[in-house]
Amino acid sequence: MSETTNDLILTHVQDAVGVITINRPKTLNALNVETLLALEAALTGFEQDPQVRVIVLTGAGDKAFVAGGDIADLNSRQGLAHYREFAEVIHRVFRRFEVCDKPTIGAINGWALGGGTELLLTLDIRLAAEEAKLGLPEITLGLFPGAGGTQRIIRQVPLCRAKELMFTGDQITAQEAVQIGLINRTVPRAALMDEAMTLARRIAEKSPITLKLLKRTLRDGADMPLSAAIGHEQAMIGLVLDSQDAHEGCSAFLEKRKPQFTGR
Repeated sequence: MSETTNDLILTHVQDAVGVITINRPKTLNALNVETLLALEAALTGFEQDPQVRVIVLTGAGDKAFVAGGDIADLNSRQGLAHYREFAEVIHRVFRRFEVCDKPTIGAINGWALGGGTELLLTLDIRLAAEEAKLGLPEITLGLFPGAGGTQRIIRQVPLCRAKELMFTGDQITAQEAVQIGLINRTVPRAALMDEAMTLARRIAEKSPITLKLLKRTLRDGADMPLSAAIGHEQAMIGLVLDSQDAHEGCSAFLEKRKPQFTGR
């Protein structure tokens, strides 16, 4: 295990899993520009680390994953300054998580409100503590989700439910979030990180190159008509079959042994 910290973001690596912890518990892990830039740097480090195969993201403390943005900061801004100084950063960082070639898992340890829900919408798999609350309450401030949330949520949950969440600003329980497909499942709070790490280790055993190409197939295909997406899939599985890992996996199956994937 290795561990680093820059106060705002904690990172460590264990068993091929890189863990990123947003570390502002006194502000309920609210996102500001400084925190977003530190978060981006942590992600970049794990993307470039060949020892890291899966990334887990969580929040410090037992109250919040990310409780949103800094309201006082938002209140101090006019539109153009916000667009230049904050919106560009948060959109870039969230998109970086969304297009990351390595699988990402959210361990939602508490409130995920506003920017917190928008952030989890960029992650591949989402586990939540049973007590977690989620929502997009921006409308109660005279705002609406502005970090990609309006577009990502309507592509991931039924449109009528997405609209209800955004129009009312209501918080929902983790159990309700499971029902609408916003998160995968709930976990007792005490077991959340163990569950996330167990899942991450299972995924980390798979072929890194195949996971990378699978993620690209899913991501790119989602924006294509079905006929084009099927053709894209056909091309991508052809690339997979050029990898050593594909033949290692098939050989291991035939030889009744566990495959040893190297990412080649």
